[in-house]
Amino acid sequence: MIAYIALFRGINVGGKNSLPMKVLVAILEEMGCKNIRTYIQSGNAIFQSKEKNISTLSKNISLGVMQRYDFQPHILVLEISDIEKAIAKNPFPEAASDPSTLHLGLLSKVPVNPDLSKLEKIKQASERFLMIDKFFYLHAPDGFGRSKLAAGCEKLLDVPMTFRNWKTICKIREMAFE
Repeated sequence: MIAYIALFRGINVGGKNSLPMKVLVAILEEMGCKNIRTYIQSGNAIFQSKEKNISTLSKNISLGVMQRYDFQPHILVLEISDIEKAIAKNPFPEAASDPSTLHLGLLSKVPVNPDLSKLEKIKQASERFLMIDKFFYLHAPDGFGRSKLAAGCEKLLDVPMTFRNWKTICKIREMAFE
């Protein structure tokens, strides 16, 4: 079995797209997944599966949600090694001491033609960002929720993505090795 991480985008936010973690666990169990653990209600799951095709796995999880609820979430499925790489490549290691200010955007694929100049124009003076492969690192010391860069980067990169703060990324990694 292969260890995976599923990151859901836009669930359990503002009362919309409600997906209880108990239901998510049941969906994964029905798919034959094992050793399932979830972390916080925003949709982070660590599990093992015999499925080797990440795209198939993601689609099957999404369809499982759709069968029970009236929405089909975007799900990014990663291998544990992807999170390890992301942590190792962190270009702002000093920001990890305040993990609420450091965020990792996980992209579904490497952007073909990212508009980095527009990203530079919308970022605040205090913010820093760097894209490495399928990882978008954002240090937003004045707050992620107030960041125009955080709000606009997916559109300018033209690739589906989901953000997690550094504390969540580190906790997911820790849970993956438990």
